[in-house]
Amino acid sequence: MMVRGKAYIISRLEGLTQKNVTIGFFKVSAPLNLQIKNLNIEGLAKIENISMQPSIPNLMIGRIALNNVNITKPEFTFERKATAAQEAAAAETAPVSIKPRKKLPRRMIFKRVIIKDGKIFFTDHTVGPEGIRITVKDINLNLTNLFSFPYTTITNFDLTGRIPWQQGTEDGKISLEGWMNFAKKDMQAVLKIESIDGVYLYPYYSNWVDLEKARIDKAKLNFTSNISGLNNNVTAECHLELTDIVHKPVAPGGSEEKAAKITEEVLDIFRALNEGKIVLDFTIRTKMDRPQFGFGNIKMALEDKLAKVRNNGRFGVQDVLMLPGRLLTGTVRGATDFSKAIIDGTFAVGNELKKAVQDTFKREPKTKQD
Repeated sequence: MMVRGKAYIISRLEGLTQKNVTIGFFKVSAPLNLQIKNLNIEGLAKIENISMQPSIPNLMIGRIALNNVNITKPEFTFERKATAAQEAAAAETAPVSIKPRKKLPRRMIFKRVIIKDGKIFFTDHTVGPEGIRITVKDINLNLTNLFSFPYTTITNFDLTGRIPWQQGTEDGKISLEGWMNFAKKDMQAVLKIESIDGVYLYPYYSNWVDLEKARIDKAKLNFTSNISGLNNNVTAECHLELTDIVHKPVAPGGSEEKAAKITEEVLDIFRALNEGKIVLDFTIRTKMDRPQFGFGNIKMALEDKLAKVRNNGRFGVQDVLMLPGRLLTGTVRGATDFSKAIIDGTFAVGNELKKAVQDTFKREPKTKQD
């Protein structure tokens, strides 16, 4: 029985994942408890231990239902491959699209799934020459009522983990808590990521930010998203806060780049608007069955905020030109120079401010000296 059971599980997993599957240890104990050790799905997952308790009443009516699934020390590996088109396209506006996962075998029910001490290794080859690798470790997940077939029920989930960035920096913390109704495509969730290393993620926004010119050595951020979904339409209200920023010193005998000056002034504008805090609020609208998100959302939100501040009169072109000393004194002499500096600046807000500056100078009457 154990040999047939082991072969059956390997066969089903290989059919589901299209990967080679091996199991180091398989055991069935009374009344009907299954234990699997050293499960290896080639290139996708390694799991140290799995224990399962099938529901006998459900088995008698032809459904596979697991009352409790305990998974210890799983490691999952995912890669996002780069295509020729992606490599040629501008990376900043390309959102991450999560393709729908292959459906689980028909009529499977998971009453409770507990994951302890898990890891996820994600490599994205679509950004930067060498790609970027993100690891999430110490993953703990508690999930209840997951059905693989249409059934109106609430699936609850609670996930926590840590994200190690580069050596010498504080680990990030991630939490995701909420519920989903897969049949109705409704959901409510709160995602929090604390202590994000903005410099480590630089490949994602390198096409519209130059950290070297801006002299940014370290940047720490916190991110919160309140996610609501109804009938497959998902709205995520996002809040991003820059909590700490460290600048590289100016080289002896050198001069500060325009980009660094403009960056600091843009940050000062944000501080003035938000009681000393550097925050950005934006909304992402997507689909529950095919969610999309990307750094382009942040770029657009930044540009929109500066444009709205200018348009509603709280901040104008002349305000920029007259900000105290650090920015433009002796540096920017006219609309062309100013707009070029903005375009070269760290936060790529050039388009909106460029138009504003040009329009302002066009409206000003010429003096006799002109």
